[in-house]
Amino acid sequence: MVNKVENVDPREVQMLQHYLNEYGQQIEIFSQQFRMIEQGRLESLAAIDTIGAVSAVDAADGTVLLQIGGGASVRAHVVEPERVLVSIGAEVTVERTSAEAIDFLKDRITEMEASGKKIAETIEKVRSQMDEISRRLDLVYRAAQQQAPQGQSGTL
Repeated sequence: MVNKVENVDPREVQMLQHYLNEYGQQIEIFSQQFRMIEQGRLESLAAIDTIGAVSAVDAADGTVLLQIGGGASVRAHVVEPERVLVSIGAEVTVERTSAEAIDFLKDRITEMEASGKKIAETIEKVRSQMDEISRRLDLVYRAAQQQAPQGQSGTL
């Protein structure tokens, strides 16, 4: 049975529910961006460790274990362990010394951490807005229930 609830505007309820859905989608997109940034940060940290390990390889042997994916590795000889090719974006790669490459990667990590922090703050703001909308919806639903005649349950 449908109740006539005079003080509850169904358009407001619909609008609030729409905002909740939109904010939920925004949070998912921001969360994906945050995960991508975190993955890039972890890869850069691993690259720094690897550059350090390759630089420390015994010059006489020069053999390293190179992971090629899928849990498979090969033994490889690093011809110039003191030189590193670094992607700087837009499919551009430059050659740097090991120290320069590590500095570049550390700078990139700092940038990613700053971006991650901004995204986390944005997610928190959107969640706060979602909480506010949820509270407003809850108040609307409670008001509708209080106005419904006793013993009847209704829908908006």
